[in-house]
Amino acid sequence: MPLGRSSILAQVLSVAQMRAAEEALFEQGTSVEALMETAGRGAGEYVRRIAAGRPVTVLCGPGKNGGDGYVIARHLMEHGTPVRVVAAADPATPAARNARGLYQGEVLGPDAVIEGEVLIDCLFGSGLTRPLSDSLLGLLRTLAENHHLKVAVDLPSGVESDSGACLNAGLPRFDLTVALSAWKHAHFAMPACETMGALRLFDIGVAAVPGAAAVLTRPLFTPPPADAHKYRRGLLGIVAGEMPGAPLLSAEAAMRAGAGYVKLFARARPAGVPNDLVCHAGPDADGLDDPRIAALLVGPGLGRSGAAAERLQAVLELSVPVVVDADALVLLGPGMMTGPAVLTPHEGEMAALERAFGLSADAPKHARALALAQASGAVVLFKGPDSVIAAPDGRVLHAPRAPSWLSVAGTGDVLAGITASRLAVHRDPFRAASEGLWLHGEAARRSGPAFTAGDLARTVSKAFA
Repeated sequence: MPLGRSSILAQVLSVAQMRAAEEALFEQGTSVEALMETAGRGAGEYVRRIAAGRPVTVLCGPGKNGGDGYVIARHLMEHGTPVRVVAAADPATPAARNARGLYQGEVLGPDAVIEGEVLIDCLFGSGLTRPLSDSLLGLLRTLAENHHLKVAVDLPSGVESDSGACLNAGLPRFDLTVALSAWKHAHFAMPACETMGALRLFDIGVAAVPGAAAVLTRPLFTPPPADAHKYRRGLLGIVAGEMPGAPLLSAEAAMRAGAGYVKLFARARPAGVPNDLVCHAGPDADGLDDPRIAALLVGPGLGRSGAAAERLQAVLELSVPVVVDADALVLLGPGMMTGPAVLTPHEGEMAALERAFGLSADAPKHARALALAQASGAVVLFKGPDSVIAAPDGRVLHAPRAPSWLSVAGTGDVLAGITASRLAVHRDPFRAASEGLWLHGEAARRSGPAFTAGDLARTVSKAFA
């Protein structure tokens, strides 16, 4: 079945994939000039609405991004918006020269001193792999300092598209970035994504690209069927360890994320267990062989002792779908997992896993997640300010930026609990990771500022709604 435009517009393309997608349009009869006209006018309309009649300065580079800038300037002029172009260099491609020739407004050189309301960065877009020269960086910084609102077209200049690296220190921060054609990895990857402000995408008609990454989108949840009961909705077992607080946080979130039954397995009943959480106290593996258990969570509060390692091994040998988090990730090694799994590392835990599996950390975040997924056979939810999900079959999802208030102790335990709850419902690791990460971000948005992990856990049901 052909993909709808909404699915195509969720794809995230590398520089090579973007070039191939555009080449496909050219082979179908679209000219470079026509594509530039479409992209420039689309971005120009965003700019026109933001400017609201205020003067606009467009900084144009020598290539395709600069050509888009000339089209934007012409679009603004035609609609009565005051506009000036600063040309950092002469157009270097036929399409850019054509766009420059069609623009009949004022073009200033790179030595112009301009103050204004709205700056449009069309210096360089995707494909840049080397730092801006000192003169170009100085020009960009000066113009940015002299304008109140700043908009980047496609990507801010000085950003590497495939990795999200900032190729220069001290790049300006933008209020809006208008992606053209498709999302790029840098739109969701730190540190570049922090400089981009709000994100918008203008569709120029590229087709679906096989194997492309995608953006995490809102899942569709439905109520339990009329004949549902607690076991049919999913029994989740949470395996506690040496520190009781973390698994209790995970349980509190899990009970609000859709599972019908959440049970805490601990050697002894910890203090503070809520009345609606069942606690099974006993030896390490006691009760875990219950065939009604749909999924397990192990790691929060587990500890890193020899006894913790044995407890982890006992859980993994059950071949039940499992979410592996926190301490368990540091204890995990090749060959230990025997069933479907989701791994949820942060940067430090990811480094430990890469050492254990003999993987390199010298790659973009999405590539690191994919390498671990393929080496381990598990779905990897590599969490952080730019979370990404990867599956062994090559699927990759980028999460939109979530509130930075999530940077507080315990929120990772909440994410693990949500994800494990979803895994208990349907036993699909990739779907569980996707739903868990979306619910986690939405709960953070609904929690407001300065929340605790407990506040976040209690907001999960509102995010679910």
